Amino acid sequence: MTTLTGQKAKMLAGELYIASDPELSSAHLRAQALLARFNATPVDAADERHRLLTELFARWSQETVLRPTFQYDYGFNITIGDRTFINFDCVFLDCNRITIGDEVQIAPGVHIYTATHPLEAKARRSGVEYALPVSIGDGVWLGGGAIVGPGVTIGDNTVVGAGSVIIRDLPANVVAAGNPCRVIRPL
Repeated sequence: MTTLTGQKAKMLAGELYIASDPELSSAHLRAQALLARFNATPVDAADERHRLLTELFARWSQETVLRPTFQYDYGFNITIGDRTFINFDCVFLDCNRITIGDEVQIAPGVHIYTATHPLEAKARRSGVEYALPVSIGDGVWLGGGAIVGPGVTIGDNTVVGAGSVIIRDLPANVVAAGNPCRVIRPL
């Protein structure tokens, strides 16, 4: 097992780190080059798309579908389960781990953010930031345009309404919606 050091280790530990660090900058540029190739891949090039997605993510399943365009920071912090569907125009800011379970439905325009910034202006202006992991359980459905904030966990089978802003954990087996997102009823 590799022990992480430097700014990448701080980033993944949820500590303040410097995103312009040379190691992180290099990883970001590599990821963006692969992502540009994926987003430009023709719809009938399924094998090429699968190859690129396997290279882009920490975990990718042959049975999972991701429709371009797609945006992210690094890719190596994203784990996507089996038979998951990610629709057009999603953004995953993966400065920390994004874990998506099996059989998840992610509608168009969903944004998942792990990146955040200090509230204190002086610290924020210094260029440091931090990131908190996001976890989405098996069988979750995120409606179109939903935004999942840093550090959020969404329990298995939960349905989140379109346009919701999720800033707190959601339990399993509920319908939730709104800004801020709240539980509407159990399933």
